[in-house]
Amino acid sequence: MIAKTLAGMLLFAGLCQAAQAREYRYSDAHLHYVDFFQESEGMPALLKAMDEAGVEHSMISGIPVAKKWHEDEPKRPRYYAGDDADAYWYSATDTYVAAALQKLPAEQRKRFHPFLSGFNPVDKNAVSHIERMLDLHPGLWQGIGEVFTRHDDLTALTSGDTPRANNEAMTRIYHLAAERDMPVLVHSNITSKRERNPLYLAEIEEPLRNHPHTRFIWAHAGSSVEIHRHQTHMDFLLPVLTRLLEDYPNLYVDLSWSVLAPYLLDEQGVPRKAWVDLVAKYPERFMLGSDVVGRFGSLGEQMHGFEPFLDALPEAVANKVARDNFLAVLPRQR
Repeated sequence: MIAKTLAGMLLFAGLCQAAQAREYRYSDAHLHYVDFFQESEGMPALLKAMDEAGVEHSMISGIPVAKKWHEDEPKRPRYYAGDDADAYWYSATDTYVAAALQKLPAEQRKRFHPFLSGFNPVDKNAVSHIERMLDLHPGLWQGIGEVFTRHDDLTALTSGDTPRANNEAMTRIYHLAAERDMPVLVHSNITSKRERNPLYLAEIEEPLRNHPHTRFIWAHAGSSVEIHRHQTHMDFLLPVLTRLLEDYPNLYVDLSWSVLAPYLLDEQGVPRKAWVDLVAKYPERFMLGSDVVGRFGSLGEQMHGFEPFLDALPEAVANKVARDNFLAVLPRQR
């Protein structure tokens, strides 16, 4: 018995050492070049952070809203939730991204995969704006998003109607995305801060069902840090996601930071077996993102935080999740 136990311990130690020996190269599937005030550390800082973190490729987008500095506030807020002032839709964000990329040498520019985000998702004119941007910068844009629909307190703060992933304006955009072979990254919370059920599930499931030729990337798998503050852990998230992946082959999942804890890793930082099994079952449908916003110093920390989970996956699957799956979801003619 002692010999068997010792052999098991040695085998486990060997597996751990093999996992620790892995070196991952990354694609960052979720990165914002600017923050909620449309400001950025700039491309040199971003490239430095990518090189240090082993990030070979990155999705890059703006932020589709700008936070207002209200007349009554003596100090500018640092984040959209810093005070009760509105946010408003801001289309120039795409221009900032395009300008930053066009200044880069061709070899560096190839590392970036820009997504269009500067439009109001409840305006049926938005699809015309996207078409104009595609014509203005031919061959530049490779995806659409991050589209802010249900998004914590930002939804209430943003001027205008409540954005939903299944409204008519977004339907027009999904058709265009299918025609142009472009993925759509959508932020659509699965529930509110207080409802312990998938309250808003229909808002993301309806587009998945009605647009089978559009590739959807679900940001944070419908979770958010604000939901976690109130609910800690959504027990229904894993079974709902399992069903959606089975039913809709056009669904891809962005596992950016709010999914890492408490879902992928438990309180001790150990990978949760049920999530490891789910990713292994759908090895081409998950990708990683830093979700950094205009400041890039934490990019490496965000991406390397996934290593314990990646190490629990078969190595071939881990490499797909870390790097290859995001590249595979981009326009196929590339």
